[in-house]
Amino acid sequence: MSADRYQSPLSERYASAGMQFVFSPDFKFRTWRRLWIALAETEKELGLAITDEQIEELKAHAEDINYEVAKAREKEVRHDVMSHVFAYGQQCPKAKGIIHLGATSCYVGDNTDVIVMREGLRLLRKKVINVIDALASFADRYKDLPTLGFTHFQPAQPTSVGKRACLWLQDFLFDLEDLDTVLAGLKLLGSKGTTGTQASFLELFHGDLDKVDRLDPMIAEKMGFSGCVSVSGQTYTRKQDQRVLNVLTGIAVSASKMATDIRLLQHLKEVEEPFEKGQIGSSAMAYKRNPMRSERICSLARYVIADSLNPALTASTQWFERTLDDSANKRIAVAEAFLATDGILDLCLNVTNGLVVYPRVIEKHLLAELPFMATENILMDEVAAGGDRQELHEEIRRLSMEAGRVVKEEGGDNDLLSRIAADEKFHQDEEALRKNLDPKKYIGASVHQVERFLSEQVRPILKENAQELGLEAEINV
Repeated sequence: MSADRYQSPLSERYASAGMQFVFSPDFKFRTWRRLWIALAETEKELGLAITDEQIEELKAHAEDINYEVAKAREKEVRHDVMSHVFAYGQQCPKAKGIIHLGATSCYVGDNTDVIVMREGLRLLRKKVINVIDALASFADRYKDLPTLGFTHFQPAQPTSVGKRACLWLQDFLFDLEDLDTVLAGLKLLGSKGTTGTQASFLELFHGDLDKVDRLDPMIAEKMGFSGCVSVSGQTYTRKQDQRVLNVLTGIAVSASKMATDIRLLQHLKEVEEPFEKGQIGSSAMAYKRNPMRSERICSLARYVIADSLNPALTASTQWFERTLDDSANKRIAVAEAFLATDGILDLCLNVTNGLVVYPRVIEKHLLAELPFMATENILMDEVAAGGDRQELHEEIRRLSMEAGRVVKEEGGDNDLLSRIAADEKFHQDEEALRKNLDPKKYIGASVHQVERFLSEQVRPILKENAQELGLEAEINV
């Protein structure tokens, strides 16, 4: 580690080692060599004069990249791809003349970018599934624990802790669906030539269009893809990068929504993110337990959401068959979006696996508001006993205003039931009225909704992806 150079927090603090490897020079340049091998093998299979000995020589040096040779060459020629062609040729003298045969720089550059995004999406997919699993367990555990609902962050009809978690869970299910759609649809560039016409390959194969048509599918199969884009300029359409980052943005949105709710709940002391024994919440206020992990989720999510504009702008400003103004932006924007989303999901996994619930605080807050919510039941009981609904409704409204004033202006307890019991227009004593205060009477179909949602939508996905479960996130700071 060099202390006198900028170091990205995404590498030092947030992203996992696995995701960093996917965007590492080793992964990139080894993939370049795999692509050169795939190209040479395919050209040989289609009849070009390439020998098994040359192929074996290329394979023998697929992993041991001579970086120093490539770096020295790049200083001379100012071209990264040709520098690595030169370095590979130094190690493979017999195959030197057939490396990169007929291809442009985008053959290794663009195809590698797609392969990197595929591997990055696979890593994120596993983490999304594990977050879904953690939230499903949490929702099931607390499906029947009533809690005060909020609309506009004002007290509203009760829900359950588990039902609220299903709101978070549903968002991540949408993200998984989008991720799978984009992942399945990823296409390699293939070998399209300088402007996408495959002119160099048509020349190599002496005008044989059948062989040119077979080239891309054969390369795609060797690289584990269903196919290549049918048409392109020199590059694959940058729309593909935009589609990928839209998926990452969706994950960031879901994570930030959940983390924001947890931050608010921690303020209410109802639910807390995990807090380690030696963790310090504040340098000045020793008693504080700040929701720092949820705050970090929101912070990184904001970055990913803003970063998603980069591939959109890049895709919308490309000229004809290609320009190079995509390159510098693309190599930063795409990599950092993946690294940040990776960090977000590690934090989500850590938080959702360790959420702490305080039922007594939840009950206290609920009971403070429940008398107001019980008035509809009280009203119906009184009407059933022969009372006038309009008259009783107005009286409850007046008494509710008085009870609300005591709570807000005097800091007193909610005494609405006592006021109703003492009012001669009503015919129930306070004990009878309090029977209406069972919180579970007010959560509607919450339990049923949680059970049905988990059974019909969540557990089939978890069962299908059982081999992906059991992941534990490591948080660096």
